[in-house]
Amino acid sequence: MTYEKVQVSTRDGVCPVHVFTPASGTIWPAIVFYMDAGGVRPAELQMARRLAEAGYVVLLPDLFYRYGAYGPFDPVEVFKGDVRAILGPLMATTDNEKAAEDTRALLTYLDTRTDVAGKRIGAVGFCMGGGMAIAAAGTFPERFAAVASFHGGNLATDAPASPHRYASRLKAEVYVAAAEGDASYPPDMAQRLERAFDEAGVRYRAQTYAGAAHGWMKPDFPVYDPVAAEEGWSNLIAFFDRILKS
Repeated sequence: MTYEKVQVSTRDGVCPVHVFTPASGTIWPAIVFYMDAGGVRPAELQMARRLAEAGYVVLLPDLFYRYGAYGPFDPVEVFKGDVRAILGPLMATTDNEKAAEDTRALLTYLDTRTDVAGKRIGAVGFCMGGGMAIAAAGTFPERFAAVASFHGGNLATDAPASPHRYASRLKAEVYVAAAEGDASYPPDMAQRLERAFDEAGVRYRAQTYAGAAHGWMKPDFPVYDPVAAEEGWSNLIAFFDRILKS
């Protein structure tokens, strides 16, 4: 496994990007990993590394770069306090549209690498990043072939940049992994998202993980569910392998 940290210039500044590449081989498909609201920390790096080990060039951008230095946070401690007070100022510096604009710079960076196979790539986002991944794929439909959202929240709201509004522009296949009883993604919102996908002819699979809570994939979250997480990893890698390695 090779790891490097690069600086990618965006419209709003310089975004630190953590890049992981597999230990064997010389060329691989690429995936952009959109972080959760806890920001870049050891658990995020661990997850990006695991995805790279499955045979991908993985970019994990720090989308809080507009805020400046922070953390790293320990989610267990964060959830003991006022989460909004702690993370709110960082979250306010980005959104779906800004993340999509940052993706423009990430794609430009990927195009400079000689170890990336083809132009069509994947995206995965967790929590806050789930909607960002969908928005990025809708903004650059010619570049994204596969997009996954895990316990993504606010995927279909009245907001102008709500992820479901990108449905008509998507050319990627989408996998939506939801937590049972997730207040940030209730059943009526799931129905609204799926209706938008159906009307736009989006190829997608929506799956609810029974008994899992919002954030179940994150190994440093209090609600981490190792059994459900392993199922999630198996489904995610199979999804990417089928589309990006065929």
